[in-house]
Amino acid sequence: MADIPKKILILEDEAAISEFIDINLKRAGYITRIASSGEEALSILAQEPDFSIALLDVMLPGIDGFEVCRRIRQSGSKMGIIMLTARAQEMDKVTGLMIGADDYVPKPFSPSELIARVDALARRIGVLSAEIPLVPEENGNGHVIKSGRFTLDLRSRTLTKDGAPVNLTQVEYLIIKYFFENRNKAISREEMLHAVWGEDYFGEAKIIDVNLRRIRKKIEDDPSAPQHLVAVWGYGYKWVD
Repeated sequence: MADIPKKILILEDEAAISEFIDINLKRAGYITRIASSGEEALSILAQEPDFSIALLDVMLPGIDGFEVCRRIRQSGSKMGIIMLTARAQEMDKVTGLMIGADDYVPKPFSPSELIARVDALARRIGVLSAEIPLVPEENGNGHVIKSGRFTLDLRSRTLTKDGAPVNLTQVEYLIIKYFFENRNKAISREEMLHAVWGEDYFGEAKIIDVNLRRIRKKIEDDPSAPQHLVAVWGYGYKWVD
């Protein structure tokens, strides 16, 4: 069983909110650092790259949460990212997910809701840190699954297309792995949500659609006309082998 990642960066410029988050995360057993600006958050991350999760407020003066998220992903980091968004701003949620966030928590939120989301993401990261049992795979060699131009290596947790690496976040890797293990099978949004986010996840199912849009941009020759990650109208999605 993998250790649950414990170190979390909190980016929030309102002291009352950051202290509220900090207290509740520490009570739940997490190690925390607080940054009150995007600039400070990036400085902390440069000095301490061992954070497992970042909680990023969207609305900040100067470098905002979106830009911090972009820079984290541009650096190649696979840390978990949760955006703290205004409940009324639907585009904040979509934008955050499209630039690489793993989840979002709308404000205002309760301590139990926040901890549940953080715990769920920490468990997913913990799963990726665990040893993967190797089993014989169709069209594979035990730790490699091949699908046309794509190769998924379960040991290194990497995806390549025509031999070139595709940079995936933690959640994107789990999504691709699930599709590769169920090639040519129609998968419902609810099935994908339970498999990747967990049965106790109580967020919106639209997180599936936004994540798949993001993955298509990385893997498809033409994301507007996908050939591999295709929609099954009225049901969900399918990976075409």
